[in-house]
Amino acid sequence: MIEAFLATHGFGAAQRAPLPSDASFRRYERLLDGPEPALLVIAPPPEDVTPFVTLARHLGAHGIAVPRILGEAPGLMIVQDLGRRTMAEMLDEGADPAPLYQQAVAALAAWHAVPPPAGVPAWGLAEMQRTTAATLLDWWWPAMFGAPPGDEIRAELNAALAAMLAPFAGGALVHRDYFAANLIPRQGAMGIIDIQDAAIGHPAYDLVSLVEDARRDIPAGVRDAAVARYTALTGAQELHAAMAVHAAQRHLRVAALWVRLARRDHKPHYLAHGPRCWAMLDRALAHPACTALAGFMDRHIPRAKRANPP
Repeated sequence: MIEAFLATHGFGAAQRAPLPSDASFRRYERLLDGPEPALLVIAPPPEDVTPFVTLARHLGAHGIAVPRILGEAPGLMIVQDLGRRTMAEMLDEGADPAPLYQQAVAALAAWHAVPPPAGVPAWGLAEMQRTTAATLLDWWWPAMFGAPPGDEIRAELNAALAAMLAPFAGGALVHRDYFAANLIPRQGAMGIIDIQDAAIGHPAYDLVSLVEDARRDIPAGVRDAAVARYTALTGAQELHAAMAVHAAQRHLRVAALWVRLARRDHKPHYLAHGPRCWAMLDRALAHPACTALAGFMDRHIPRAKRANPP
């Protein structure tokens, strides 16, 4: 089926080179010696290529550097290859982070200026409550405490998240995983990949994803300069409080997500990022806007337990 799909779109003679997988069920292959640089995306159920196709065409029409769609079928895509080296790879090789984060934040400001297409899902309070419970309470909690939490804990977490996040509802198109591994430095605008989970939410969520990366340490000066440039480009107001509350939610959810990836998906290497996420969570909780969630944590998850389960 894949061979026929490739032939239909002019890539029948291309050589296929597998690329490293990520935390999803998607697989990627670089197509060599085809009519243009391209990637094959294999997205078996429960993956769905339709959101990616819709968003790629919409964002591309507004000048955002996302992959062009060169072919599509259920579970399969051929997309433009924006480049061989991600920002994450360049940083790992010792590249100066300052200009890369400046380019990344300029591309993010341009992304947030694009009007959302019809049919994009929400990334608001209800979704953040659901996804936080799905990692923290359904996976991390039983692994740490030896039993699932009771309904009162679930209700209290939801209430804390509501008190913290409700004042910061947003209507922007957010990427939801805007960080160095999904960015490709190139001439002109920064290339942006892995766009299929974009949703309607607060732009501070993406800015936190970039400058408080769950997978790498970022120098404070680089972080502050990136935030300052985003503010200058967008005119955003009240940004620090919005960043703090979205950082708290994201770091709590992701710190627990590593446990799910390790135990359910047999990917224990992700646990190496746990200490970083718990540390960034504690920094976020110190902001007054995060008082409600900080209180929940102090009552139920003491600092000694804010770690990967044993």
